[in-house]
Amino acid sequence: MASAPLAFRAGGVEYSGTVTSPPTTHARPLRVLVTGATGYIGGRLVPRLLDRGHHVRCVVRNPSRLAGHPWPDAEIVPGDLEEPDVFWNVFDGIDVAYYLVHSMAAGKYYRERDRLMALAFAAAADRASVKRIIYLGGLGEPQFERSPHLYSRQEVGRALASTGVPVLEFRAAVIVGSGSASFEMIRHLVERLPVLLAPTAVDTACQPIGIRSVLDYLVESLEHPEAHGVFEIGGADVLSYRDMMQRYARIRGLRRLILALPVPLPELAGHWVDLFTPIPFSIAEPLVESMRTQVIVKDDAARRVFRVEPTGYDEAVRLALRRVAEDSVATTWASSLSSLAQDQGDEDVLGEHEGMLLDRKRRRVHAPPERLFEAICRLGGENGWLAGNWLWQLRGVLDRLVGGTGMRRGRRHPRDLRIGEPVDFWRVEALEEAHLLRLRAEMKLPGSAWLQFEVLPDKQGCRVEQTAFFDPDGLLGYLYWYAVLPFHRFIFPGMIDALKARAEAAEQQAR
Repeated sequence: MASAPLAFRAGGVEYSGTVTSPPTTHARPLRVLVTGATGYIGGRLVPRLLDRGHHVRCVVRNPSRLAGHPWPDAEIVPGDLEEPDVFWNVFDGIDVAYYLVHSMAAGKYYRERDRLMALAFAAAADRASVKRIIYLGGLGEPQFERSPHLYSRQEVGRALASTGVPVLEFRAAVIVGSGSASFEMIRHLVERLPVLLAPTAVDTACQPIGIRSVLDYLVESLEHPEAHGVFEIGGADVLSYRDMMQRYARIRGLRRLILALPVPLPELAGHWVDLFTPIPFSIAEPLVESMRTQVIVKDDAARRVFRVEPTGYDEAVRLALRRVAEDSVATTWASSLSSLAQDQGDEDVLGEHEGMLLDRKRRRVHAPPERLFEAICRLGGENGWLAGNWLWQLRGVLDRLVGGTGMRRGRRHPRDLRIGEPVDFWRVEALEEAHLLRLRAEMKLPGSAWLQFEVLPDKQGCRVEQTAFFDPDGLLGYLYWYAVLPFHRFIFPGMIDALKARAEAAEQQAR
């Protein structure tokens, strides 16, 4: 252990005399509440807390969204933080609560919605005698705040601190990590556009921080029960947004020209981001608007109190790209590839959603989910694709002509599937028994493609959503998508209707 003289005030705590760095052993097990467990930060924080022996309780609006997470030791409590009745049992026995929710994508009234949720949460925590609330907010000086989004993040921090419960508020700028909204916005813009048109705010100073460093701060905070107030956290580099895009391009071996233009309204830049990246306008607009505000660490108290050594921007980018290349992204800013909700109708969708081009079909099936999922898992190989099979074979031949795998790989077993194994020119990316199958295309394409089947139980049997997703790589990707749409109009309705018919026929025979 290392000792050093120290005298300063940080995060509402007076530090003086000699402070001994705590050993690297974990804090004693605590009962911890995590909100936002289905989100980008919360979904990565929960397993870290479990690994350290803490008892973790997650409150989520829809527990089924956590079905695929390997957290058998986590306690899942259904509840909506906008409903006051949820708080009657959520805080029972809780020592520390992480507040990691926000409503930025909910539309123009997100600020008031976030403030009211935070006030209700703080009041309930106070009644339950919770020892501390830990919150991740945004950097920025309130007196110079030009971004409603950043102002709202700090307003939430003040709302959480409005009762007697001590609040430890970390404030961060851009978070760099695979799947984060800011990183995905930069990644897709730089990858897709050789010339980037950006608002003049692209030259504003920012101090990005890697996702691993953020999680290190959140986890280690449990070892400092006395720490509360505001702690500003940032990475090792202070850069402009232009610098971040240019550094990303250099790491990827790309040459990019960035032109800064006076854009009168952030809405215009938000629509530009919405068009060329997976980030929807509802999130892109406040992110672009926040670029006008300088977000750098002015108080280095966090570096003196916590043992975290933040990474540099380049290292954070390389780690994120490695995760993307390995298909091992733990969480993303949104569940773009999983959208079947309880209240959705049966209408088909063809168009664009959150930067992803899609062709979605929905059907109600008079058979249990297990019966339908069995039919889905038989697709490919010698079983064929149920509709336009000759077109699938033709696509395989064309793929082989340009050096791709084609359809020659077939499948290992006619009925059984495993994650990671090939199915013709697809590979199984996600598999949840009787619920979800997602195939990732490995054919030669000007972009990335997935074919997903999602099944939910229904009073009459089940509902199925079949979606072809395409993430285009520049203009060529868009041209490819619209060129193959006429074939989609024949193949995909026929396939989902055939799956429905097979499942219902098998159910009738079983009776």
